Amino acid sequence: MTQLSRIAFIGNSLPRHCGIATFTTDLQQAIAASSADVETCIVAMTDNGNAYDYPSAVHHQIRDEKIEDYVRAAGFLNAGRFDAVSLQHEFGIFGGEAGSHIMALLSRLTMPVITTLHTVLAEPAPAYRDVLDRVVDASSRIVVMAEKGRKLLRAVYQVPAEKIEVIPHGIPGFAFIEPDQAKARFGFSGKPVILTFGLLSPSKGIEVMIDAMPSILKSSPDAVYIVLGATHPHLVRDQGEVYRESLVARVRELGIENHVVFLDQFVDKPTLLAYISMCDVYVTPYLNEAQMTSGTLAYSFGLGKAVVSTPYWHARELLAGGHGILVPFGDAAAIGSEIAALLTSDTRRQAMRERAYASSRSMTWERNAERHLAAFESGRRAHRPRAILRTGQSVPPRGGHAAPEMRIGHFLSMCDGTGLFQHAVHCVPDRSHGYCVDDNARALLLACALNNPSEERLPEALTARLAGFVQHAWNPDTRRFRNFMSFDRRWLEDRGSEDSHGRTLWALGECARSDASASRRRWSASLFAEALPAVEAFRSPRAWAFTLLGLDAYCEAVPSDSLAGRIRHLLADRLISMMRVVETRDWVWFEDGLAYDNARLPQSLIVTGISTGVPDYVDAGLRSLRWLMTIQRAPSGCFRPVGSDSFGHKRKQPKPFDQQPLEATATISACLAAWRADGNPEWKAGAARAFAWFLGNNDLSMSLADLETGSCRDGLHCDRPNENRGGESTVSYLLSLAEIRQLARASGDRANLVPFPELRVQIS
Repeated sequence: MTQLSRIAFIGNSLPRHCGIATFTTDLQQAIAASSADVETCIVAMTDNGNAYDYPSAVHHQIRDEKIEDYVRAAGFLNAGRFDAVSLQHEFGIFGGEAGSHIMALLSRLTMPVITTLHTVLAEPAPAYRDVLDRVVDASSRIVVMAEKGRKLLRAVYQVPAEKIEVIPHGIPGFAFIEPDQAKARFGFSGKPVILTFGLLSPSKGIEVMIDAMPSILKSSPDAVYIVLGATHPHLVRDQGEVYRESLVARVRELGIENHVVFLDQFVDKPTLLAYISMCDVYVTPYLNEAQMTSGTLAYSFGLGKAVVSTPYWHARELLAGGHGILVPFGDAAAIGSEIAALLTSDTRRQAMRERAYASSRSMTWERNAERHLAAFESGRRAHRPRAILRTGQSVPPRGGHAAPEMRIGHFLSMCDGTGLFQHAVHCVPDRSHGYCVDDNARALLLACALNNPSEERLPEALTARLAGFVQHAWNPDTRRFRNFMSFDRRWLEDRGSEDSHGRTLWALGECARSDASASRRRWSASLFAEALPAVEAFRSPRAWAFTLLGLDAYCEAVPSDSLAGRIRHLLADRLISMMRVVETRDWVWFEDGLAYDNARLPQSLIVTGISTGVPDYVDAGLRSLRWLMTIQRAPSGCFRPVGSDSFGHKRKQPKPFDQQPLEATATISACLAAWRADGNPEWKAGAARAFAWFLGNNDLSMSLADLETGSCRDGLHCDRPNENRGGESTVSYLLSLAEIRQLARASGDRANLVPFPELRVQIS
């Protein structure tokens, strides 16, 4: 493997005022200055509403709340052929819930990602746990700056030990000098100096140190406490300078104005090092234990300063073994006592300084760069290449061109003695929502699809159970199918929606044509005929379309049913009439808006036109489907179904989220129906594009389908997939997979998706 030659760093960057910006810039400069012949750049995170005069090292920037910026940044990095990306991760610097927008970038990258975690939560809220799990999964290596971070990653997040690297925070390679010269420069000659620096916020505990000053002054009456640093920008934005003003007021109350100096500024590195050089004691009185790293502590320790600190995680490790002094959180008396003792004992203070300086030599940025380069190289060796689709997006490699195997493990786990559950919590069936005839009808369609050659049929007992659910849903009193059933097998209504009735007719029609059991074929034909007349009074275009799909199968099985033939033309003519009323040059559709299962409307006209020999049906179906396909395509070229956020919007560009699996399934079926109608290969390409959506060729480049279990996530939000894997989404994926596999076999290639060039991949 060739040496690393191009590395990009993602994180905040100077001149933005924060610790992550300082760290990212320092690390990038250290790598650039190392002996390795490597080109570096920074992709800078820019907080909302701000602009910075970034240095030339920043080649690209991301506005934290703009998810499209994350996508563009991924394109920049992929096009730049970087060998590795170093991500500086802190939840608060990325947009989305718990910083989830970063996944829109990470999921698209083709090179290894080595992530430095600046925070590791011991008890994460679910959203934070989910994001960190996904960041870890997308990373080849995880870098933390303390052993505590390693322990938490192993115990809380179950990260493999071999994936974790501990690299302490870097420090400047500064000489060990006495403070007198720097004190003279800043006007503090002859005074004992105590220093805290960093962005001010209430978690820093500055008020505790102020309360300790009166006791320190009793033994060191000339002592001065310098608080160096601007107030944190986010705090200024939300509260102004209330916190700083409260500290100044506390100083006045204690009468120590001549001994506490506030320097409200964000200083450059040379000035900062000079301030650290002049202090006799450095103090970090932080109030929160759960701080994995502190750049201010590392810098002061590395310059050989006597440090007094509260025992947050980083300080506890760095100052162990006599390298500093730890005091309880919020204990002004303890802080005052320890600092007073150090200021009045030159010998003890000097010995502590020398121990700290000697111990920190392995932490210099020069050594730090070497360790990071080794981690980058290790991450590159461990990196599993992704399969890059022609659109430029990426999905995990799944065996070249081969069609996925049909796996129904999750589907089986979602079924019980009654039927198919509606919903799941992650992959666990959710009994609280019970069942519906919609999903059990879909499952009966799947049972029929798996009767095709070379597929393994569903267990006979399960198919019978699904048919039994449909039979039980029929209400002879209302002549309608009921839809929702509670877990304790109570129907929650006398009749379901028109759409659920139509979908059940579709399943019954298909069952009448292709069920493996002759007896069940007769049953389904009989129930179909009994339930069909109700549709004449329906007003839902989707109910008409579902019924037409069922009629296409039923009329093949029972060609002598004249009523079915009449209703078939009636429903198709209704759709044609709707389209004539609504259609314009720019809106080639049946309704003023787009909703769910859109492609089923043109599909129903296409299959009806083919079977009945009515060209107008086929033409209208092809025309509307072709228009819909232009709507359902993202600028990147991937399939983008009409999101559920668009429902109810009239003649407006549909919103992209939330994207639902049943839209991809409907589009695949409709495109293949169109291909059978006119033979145009663009339809097969459209079907392939829609199927690739399940596998990760989508707006987030994240797979919805689990190819090992056959489960499918419930949808695609703007920043993440919906991790629940319910009945509708899982059956939608399996129906699409069955259709894709059947077409591949019919095209004469039993193993590969040769009819689908859009699914061919190259391994980067």
